[in-house]
Amino acid sequence: MPKEKDSEFTPKKPLPRGIFLLPNLLTTGALFAAFYSIIAAVKGYFDVAAMTLFISMIADTLDGRVARMTNTQSAFGAQYDSLSDMVAFGLAPALLVYCWSLNHLGKLGWLAAFLYAVATALRLARFNTQAHDQDKQYFQGLPCTAAAPVLAAAVWLGFSYQLTDGMIIAVPVACLTILLAALMVSTIRYNSFKKIDFKGKISFLMLLIPVLVMVAIALEPPEMLFTIFFVYALSGPVMTLWQLRKIRRLAKAIKKKRNRLA
Repeated sequence: MPKEKDSEFTPKKPLPRGIFLLPNLLTTGALFAAFYSIIAAVKGYFDVAAMTLFISMIADTLDGRVARMTNTQSAFGAQYDSLSDMVAFGLAPALLVYCWSLNHLGKLGWLAAFLYAVATALRLARFNTQAHDQDKQYFQGLPCTAAAPVLAAAVWLGFSYQLTDGMIIAVPVACLTILLAALMVSTIRYNSFKKIDFKGKISFLMLLIPVLVMVAIALEPPEMLFTIFFVYALSGPVMTLWQLRKIRRLAKAIKKKRNRLA
């Protein structure tokens, strides 16, 4: 029998009420850490502000994984996480790098910081609208969760080495900020590492690699964190150039083969 058409008298499904506690609690923790980072940056505690941003990044990484593991994903959680990301990885690092160094450049300094914040918003908006169409193995553009740690680690590194010469430091910091903003809104692909099988078996030597990385981070946190995230930020352009070079070589080989057959 044909199904009856919905009418104004057909009872509608009730809207879901309530939110899942655990993943949204982690998102709130990430937002709290980001807000505390802003307060610390304004007061001049730049090392504390940078450390707190990394705590925010850890909480943001956990909320999505916990939601998937506990099957507590929701549209509310996705929107809340996106708004939290804008504060944690857009406004907080932009304000941190401006208070630490870019303020010495005057108008150009706050414009560079604003450009980074806008790029983060655009990156998040593009990700939200194209999440279902993208290849899960790659990100399109540098993720803001990887760009913000570069700035945070740079501030932490500069503060630990007492780099206080304003104009000399501000120029390369501004270039780094603009570079990260450009990479976020670009179409360069970055590996998402979502294809890694965490449930599978690995060799003993492969287990030592993350252990050694954690030991290195514990010994020299700002140096190692900046190196790791900066290398990841450069991995996208390097991988793109390598693929273009491979395509050009293949095109030349095909052209030579056609010339021989002609």
